[in-house]
Amino acid sequence: MLIIGCDFHSRFQQIAMLDPQTGEVMERRLEHENGEARKFYAGLPTPARVGMEATGYAQWFERMLAEQEHQLWVGDAAEIRAAMVRKQKSDSRDACHILDLLLRDKFPRIWIPSTEERDVRQLLRHRYKLVCLRTSLKNQLHAMAMGQGICRKKKLWTPVGRKELQGLSLGPWASRRRQQLLDMLDQLEPVMDELDRAVIQEAEKRPAAVHLMTQPGVGPVTALAFVRRLGRSNASRKAGSW
Repeated sequence: MLIIGCDFHSRFQQIAMLDPQTGEVMERRLEHENGEARKFYAGLPTPARVGMEATGYAQWFERMLAEQEHQLWVGDAAEIRAAMVRKQKSDSRDACHILDLLLRDKFPRIWIPSTEERDVRQLLRHRYKLVCLRTSLKNQLHAMAMGQGICRKKKLWTPVGRKELQGLSLGPWASRRRQQLLDMLDQLEPVMDELDRAVIQEAEKRPAAVHLMTQPGVGPVTALAFVRRLGRSNASRKAGSW
């Protein structure tokens, strides 16, 4: 099996590849956008083991290696850098360092989530961002009400409170801002309801999340986030210990 140390960047990667049969080490820079990297890995005569630091921008690369039946090992970036004897960084030196860790069985491999697990994380991340947006909209509207001497806190979002908010006498631009904020808030509510239902459905599919929800104060969002963050096996062990 070919062994490849990969210093991965968003637009290119620097590799150091060892052919165990000949002992030859080849170093090369591969561009991403022009398809050079894809063509290179597709043309390898045997499956390869590719080691690289953990990064958030390599999903396409992971899928490509899986399609071509190559192994991908992702390592802890901090541990990889800490293991370097010479601290001067260069793309070539980093790739060779990763290759050396692979060959010496010192590569700090970490668990990586599956495609399905990452997609569920997108659900949680999307919901979180919209929750932040909803909070921002409510805070802005509440500030406008307080500026007019109205402080209702949570009661501002009851039918009576909203009617009071809409009845405030404001200037033309302030009135327009109030209405547009209310419109955006109204548009968010059905989206948030849909996402909440989706989170509940995803949590109920996972025994570890269901078990976590039996604990006081743990709802589907927290349980699902815990299970997705730690991974299925780790979450199951921790949930079972509670």
